[in-house]
Formats: sequence, structure tokens, C-alpha cells
Amino acid sequence: MEQRLSLITLGVDDLGAARRFFEHGLGWTRANVDSDAVAFYQCGSTAFGLFGRADLAKDAGLPDDAAAPGHFVPCSIAWNARSEAEVDAAFAETIAAGATPVKRPEKVFWGGYSGYVRIPGCDHLLEIAYNPGFPMGEDGSVVLP
Repeated sequence: MEQRLSLITLGVDDLGAARRFFEHGLGWTRANVDSDAVAFYQCGSTAFGLFGRADLAKDAGLPDDAAAPGHFVPCSIAWNARSEAEVDAAFAETIAAGATPVKRPEKVFWGGYSGYVRIPGCDHLLEIAYNPGFPMGEDGSVVLP
């Protein structure tokens, strides 16, 4: 299997809230897909999708055993910045767009600087990080060592 990711999909409790966060709060552009049940966004060489949690569970053939709101969901997505200042600015932007702060940006044990917010409409986490060990290309892609 070729080492790459093509699509990251989050199963969300409130698709409308999650879409408003990404589209109106952060200014992302939704791909032109003829469906109100899913939203896709081009993110460099990877696509990102939002799909109803119950619909995603059904699609995977699994029961939707959601725990109480605020629990940890073992999945996060990350947005890497080029500096600590860019982390702080992006963190503030996500809060202004409706995200819930989980951990304010701080220096972390692996030598970087990061914080977490909870994405509106779901329990998934968005990490906003600066990792000096992962240089970034001009197009925003992370260059893994």
C-alpha cells in the first residue's frame, strides 16, 4: 500500500455547525459536491470531509455508540504553522470562529508549540502546532524528516 492519505473524514454530530466553523469562521471553500449530507474541502494534496456521525457509522457498518458530550474522541487533525506567533494567531482565529479552547498554546515536550480546540458540531480536536522538526513547504505541506 502506497504511504499517503487521500481523505480524512470526521463524523460530526452537527454538520451545519461544523460547516459554518470551517466555511464562515475560517474562510475555507467547500468543494462543489452535489450533496447536503457531506462537505469536502481541498487541503493541499489531501481532501478533508465532514459527514454526519450516524451516517459515517452506518457507512462503516458499525453501531453509533457516542459517549457523553465532551469525551475524548481518539482522533484529531492538525494544522501546522510556520512559527509560534502564527500558532497564537490561528488559535485566536479558531476561537473567534466558534471553536472551544481545550488547551491554550504552550511549549510542549517534543520541542514545539501547540494548542488544541474542539471543532464545533463534534467532539473532534484540532491541534494548532508549530513543529521546528517538520519544515513546511511554500504550499503549506509538512516535510517529514
